[in-house]
Amino acid sequence: MDPFLQISSLSRAYRTGEVETQALDAISFEVAAGEFVALMGPSGCGKSTLLNILGFLDTPDAGSYRLRGEEVATLSDTQLTQLRRAHVGFVFQNFNLIDELNVAENVEVALLYRDVDGRRRRVDAVLEQTGLTHRARHRPRQLSGGQQQRVAIARALAAKPDLILADEPTGNLDSANGAAVIDLLKDAAAAGTTVVMVTHSALHAEAADRTIRMLDGRIVGETRL
Repeated sequence: MDPFLQISSLSRAYRTGEVETQALDAISFEVAAGEFVALMGPSGCGKSTLLNILGFLDTPDAGSYRLRGEEVATLSDTQLTQLRRAHVGFVFQNFNLIDELNVAENVEVALLYRDVDGRRRRVDAVLEQTGLTHRARHRPRQLSGGQQQRVAIARALAAKPDLILADEPTGNLDSANGAAVIDLLKDAAAAGTTVVMVTHSALHAEAADRTIRMLDGRIVGETRL
């Protein structure tokens, strides 16, 4: 069986004036469907750049990215947008919630551009799954940081994505709320969703099936747990 996603000799550089920074340097790895993978490494090692490429928010300079056997480089911008909307859920460190919308409405945003039957039922289901039913009519400013991140995860889960990309999802949370967020990501992987998470926390990385360690744009180690 082909891997869910396959990265081969992927490179990405950025130029600022006369200075070129090699964010990714010919990295290669595979991720299976339903696998939970943690990316670790110091700031500036290329983790977030890699996550952006996996989510079609950035493009590599060289190398191959295949998702479910399809070469991403051959797709048009319109096709990439459709693929991202249909198959990818994002979870960010800073939540990225819309202050003017309540919790249920923030979650429903993920479904606005998708043909999802029973939209309200789906919102209710993921709010129950993430323990937020009683907060459905609250605005983000009325929630704790942990609750806001759970809203972000509910939004990511709402359209049943094949892939969740989480960039430091516990970075702004205390230990208890961080553990709760990790449990939700583990549950998503157990249900068949592929999860790739950037983290600085060795403790949270231990919850993943595999940890990939990066340094200076390269993969320097891997641990399967």
